[in-house]
Amino acid sequence: MEFIDLKTQYGLIKDGLDRRMKSIMESAQFIMGPQIAELETALAKYTGAKHAIACASGTDALLIALMALEIKPGDEVITTPFTFIATAEVIALLGAVPVFVDIDPRTYNIDPAAIEKAITPKTRAIIPVSLFGQCAQMDAINQIASERKIPVIEDAAQSLGAEYRGKKSCALSTIGCASFFPSKPLGCYGDGGACFTDDDRLATLMRQLRVHGQDKRYNHPLIGVNARMDTLQAAVLLEKLTLFPEEVMARQRIGAHYSQLLNGAVVTPFEAPDRTHIYAQYTIRIKNREKAQEELNKKGIPTAVHYPKPLHLQPAFAYLGLKEGAFPISEQASAEVMSLPMHPYLSDENMEKVAKAVREIA
Repeated sequence: MEFIDLKTQYGLIKDGLDRRMKSIMESAQFIMGPQIAELETALAKYTGAKHAIACASGTDALLIALMALEIKPGDEVITTPFTFIATAEVIALLGAVPVFVDIDPRTYNIDPAAIEKAITPKTRAIIPVSLFGQCAQMDAINQIASERKIPVIEDAAQSLGAEYRGKKSCALSTIGCASFFPSKPLGCYGDGGACFTDDDRLATLMRQLRVHGQDKRYNHPLIGVNARMDTLQAAVLLEKLTLFPEEVMARQRIGAHYSQLLNGAVVTPFEAPDRTHIYAQYTIRIKNREKAQEELNKKGIPTAVHYPKPLHLQPAFAYLGLKEGAFPISEQASAEVMSLPMHPYLSDENMEKVAKAVREIA
């Protein structure tokens, strides 16, 4: 059984993808070819954001978003410790200080009340993460930020395709940042990412920042980075976008079916009534996780843990001086979460096999 099945999807897009790849190979426009602009137009239309800026990875998307907001050494940026390290890594790379706050125990997303308490005169940005495929409480977060004129960057690496109160993830805040890592709901065949914004000035800055701060050939008003997306990856995403709306619905159906099958056996994902969940991961909570993973592996069922150690306990952030017990909800989640096979092509038969095996060991 595949944890994520990219092969079935490839079979569905192979002919169209071959045509797109052939066109790029013949044109030899491998960097910033016309397919980049085509992809940006398609992504902006899909999300409802005014601007989409394609870049080389989700991490680069977060980095150039912070750079566009002029985050400087010593500035504070509030975020969650229960996420992949890239969220806080980019803050530290700019010399700013990651300020962690705890999460909502049901959605695993950052707690708006904790954000409000953590704001200081040095706070320059807030990065909520729409973890596992469900948006954070963006209205509450945006209101807290707006009252203090603090920009919000939605880390939407796992949530492109999800909705919050009728609006798409990536178009919910000052800047939205997506990842197109192959395992994401919309993934390319390598690294890729994008920034989304309605702000014309920020869009211009981010377009410059991704190309070494360049506004025209060999003219550099800014210090930037090399964060360009390969044209070949844009071709993959354009072809995958033809399937994406149907895949979003399939993920939602599969997530709901999983929850029915597992109801009462384990803690299943909570889906808030004012938003949709794209189930980038289908993540349960289970007390005896290591034993459960071992038993499931024996039955040919792959699992994963996102994430086994919260960021404040990672060696890289030891300099912040945060110890075990600082964020108990995040720490407990890290000890208990386990993700099950999830992709749009997961069969009912395999879902039932997984659920039966989980129920037997829970």
